[in-house]
Amino acid sequence: MRSIFLTLAFCFAVCAIPAALAESPSTERPSAENPSTEKPGTAGPEAPEGLLTDLLEDTETVFRNGFPADGITLETLIPSVHQWAEIRTLSPSFSWIVRDSRQNVHQTAWQIQLSSNRSMDPLLFDSGKVESAASSSVFLPEAGKNVLREDGVFYWRVRTWNDGIMSPWSRSKGFRTGKDLQSGEVSRYPIRLAREYPVRTVNVPERAKETFFDFGKAAFGQIALTVSAEKDGEILVRVGERVRDGAVDRKPAGSTRFWEYRVAVQSGMHEYVIETRRDQRNTSGAAFLMPAYIGEVMPFRYAEVEELDVPVRIEKIERRSAYYHFDESAGEFRSSDERLNAVWDLCRYSIKATTFLGVYVDGDRERIPYEGDALLNQLSHYGVDREYSMARFSWEYLIFHPTWPTEWNLQCCQMAWYDFLYTGDIRGVERLYEELKKKSLIALSEPNGLISTRKGKVTKEFLESIHIHSGPQFRDIVDWPHKGLAGNENAASGETDGFVFEDFNSVVNAYHYFALNSMYRFASILGKTEDEVFFRERIAQVYRAYQETFFDPERGIYRDGGSTDHASLHANVFPLAFGLVPEEHRKSVADFIKSRGMRCSVYGAQFLLDAVFNGGDGAYGLERMTADDLRSWLNMIRVGSTISLEAWDDRYKPNQDWNHAWGAAPANIIPRKLVGVEPLEPGCGRIQVKPQPGNLKSFTAKVPTIRGPVCVEWTLECLKVTVPANVTAEVTVPHSDGTSELREVGSGTHTFSVR
Repeated sequence: MRSIFLTLAFCFAVCAIPAALAESPSTERPSAENPSTEKPGTAGPEAPEGLLTDLLEDTETVFRNGFPADGITLETLIPSVHQWAEIRTLSPSFSWIVRDSRQNVHQTAWQIQLSSNRSMDPLLFDSGKVESAASSSVFLPEAGKNVLREDGVFYWRVRTWNDGIMSPWSRSKGFRTGKDLQSGEVSRYPIRLAREYPVRTVNVPERAKETFFDFGKAAFGQIALTVSAEKDGEILVRVGERVRDGAVDRKPAGSTRFWEYRVAVQSGMHEYVIETRRDQRNTSGAAFLMPAYIGEVMPFRYAEVEELDVPVRIEKIERRSAYYHFDESAGEFRSSDERLNAVWDLCRYSIKATTFLGVYVDGDRERIPYEGDALLNQLSHYGVDREYSMARFSWEYLIFHPTWPTEWNLQCCQMAWYDFLYTGDIRGVERLYEELKKKSLIALSEPNGLISTRKGKVTKEFLESIHIHSGPQFRDIVDWPHKGLAGNENAASGETDGFVFEDFNSVVNAYHYFALNSMYRFASILGKTEDEVFFRERIAQVYRAYQETFFDPERGIYRDGGSTDHASLHANVFPLAFGLVPEEHRKSVADFIKSRGMRCSVYGAQFLLDAVFNGGDGAYGLERMTADDLRSWLNMIRVGSTISLEAWDDRYKPNQDWNHAWGAAPANIIPRKLVGVEPLEPGCGRIQVKPQPGNLKSFTAKVPTIRGPVCVEWTLECLKVTVPANVTAEVTVPHSDGTSELREVGSGTHTFSVR
């Protein structure tokens, strides 16, 4: 096991905290009443860093066919040949990380300059000193917007005044705008390729003509070989996700992948890049396609090369793996429990590996965006990387290309809220407000305020209003798969814990409540006074009706519907996760949830974990994330996957694939709930740090935010929190006796005793 000493050093190493901040000047023991204040380093502001242009950081790298094009710049690239992070608007947002070694520092003003060259001379625009604390999703005044044009190269830099003291200028950051810009387009990164090599090569004695390669982890990629042959001939190349008896599994179960290719080789040494076969199911209809400059990819971890009629030597074999932009250093976590560390590694990598299309999709089987997948992807992406464009593109796409479940249409409001909360950028919400209002499904409301899909209001006109034009019947889902589907071993109840579907569905209306709250916030921010009043009153009405319709006072738990006594796990998870359970009933609801175990899918597990952590039971949340039964993340690792599965095991969904990011809930639950770092205000100017370590002995974490990383270190002795400049944190200090205290701190490193 990794030593505790190394673990405790981790947070400060990854956050690059100045050495001078490492010790407290006070000899008094730190406590919640007297948190230590670290010694200041070199006093004064430093140059801002982490500049984002329209939420994109890597705006200067130019690619060709997915690989960096050495020597090509934004000015010299050829649009028909090269790829780059196109800024798809002439009114981009600007964000930066304020840097200052002093304690409790806030930005009081900023200044942005624009130029057409890196030297910043001559200037195209100078904002002058703007009195403002905003450092995330800042927009220029009209004079600044007017200097930008289509298909242009621009550079910008920023400096800040921190508590009145001016910083140095940041390094200038270049970006290039695209052509034929349309209103509301989302700026995005191009898909890129990474060259990856085997971590293990095996020559199998009993298969003398075969060589086996293990790349260590699965990824969506292509296979390329450099082969030496004495004469012309053929070889067989096999790639796949699973292994059986030391070889690539040629008949893998479910929707996991295997392909075999017969490759003609020439005498001498040559490189062969194998063109991946297309699968009709995931490359037609509503499926997203790989860009032409990349070509088709497939998920695989293993490869084999078999000699046929000529001896060959494999000089090199590589997997060219497709990814969206991903910062490996943005999010980190290590704890005293190696099981939890393994789960974190699995789930964090799952988010990276499934970015291969630049949009959140269901996995490899269909490659179609689904709201249920996108919501979980979004939260987990925020937990592991300072990247926001993929989430924005996904939820905006799903507004107009929805899928059929009731709850998943409601999730559009939820995704829009999280987008705004984590970025502070209201543009998407402002442009799509009326669409989001329809997605709250208020058109399905009954006199009591609750919504129903069984009261005759799901008409063709209603479906058209939310952009459902054809496909499966619009209906409630709760969880997936349902009973009897896909050969599910749990066929009697599916993954819904026997949920009884009635006219009024407790899960659907919990989602509706969340959507109403999102719309209320949006109406308030956008100054839509009538809607603000409407949604505030509707929230209160739905809350009352929810308790009256679904709560069973004798058992202290929630029922599935208004006229059934059946109470499922889901009927209690969702109200607790979404703030519908009054304080006096939280314990009975939480106890019931624990009594049911993990009777939900990997998708449902997201909300189960949200619920138990929201209910203050981090110990149970940790127990579920480190369980080793069939319904666990450790089982995903045990069966051999390196990306989270679509279901807990093949027996629960025999047609599952092995690359569903909706199975990676711990990638967001660990940073959001166990470490406890979440935004309290849009744009992360105010955050909370509320650790729930359960029975861990220690953990260290680095949690990305748009304003910079938050580092949290927990031991049985103390809690250390490092807050970026221009951020205020509400820190809940948990004590060993079960009590806790709430402390408000500014930037810098703060140490609290937990004894």
